Amino acid sequence: MSSATLPPARDLPQRRAGAFDRLSSGSQMWLATGSDGHGAHLIPVAYVWDGSTLTTATFRRSRTVSNLRARPTARLAIGDTADVVLIDACTVLLDVPNIDVASAKAYAKVSTDPRNAPNMFLYIRLVPKRILAWNSLAEFSGRTLMLDGSWLDVPVD
Repeated sequence: MSSATLPPARDLPQRRAGAFDRLSSGSQMWLATGSDGHGAHLIPVAYVWDGSTLTTATFRRSRTVSNLRARPTARLAIGDTADVVLIDACTVLLDVPNIDVASAKAYAKVSTDPRNAPNMFLYIRLVPKRILAWNSLAEFSGRTLMLDGSWLDVPVD
């Protein structure tokens, strides 16, 4: 077993800034969905962040879309096990013509452009309700950054 020294724990504003930076600079995440009778389902997808919501897309006839129609919530993971941002989100499914131009253009820069096959894809708008972040066991306490859709000013855990 390794006895590596843990990095010092960041305070809440530093973690929030780090999570915001990770969201803004990244484009790949894991998206988990589930519904009664189907169990958990996890896929890797590209995303774009507009400062308050994430947008991704997947196949219209996918298990992910089926799960979201039954239960419009998801859990997202960005990063790796040593430095992660986890997000619990409410979701909205959008037909390709119904996405705003800025989101469509931004998404096309990081993945396949759904506008080229609008009958095959749906966009998924993800609205964060809870955001957690930590980069080591030292940060497990105080990991909640957003709760009920609002950024926290003081730790709750």
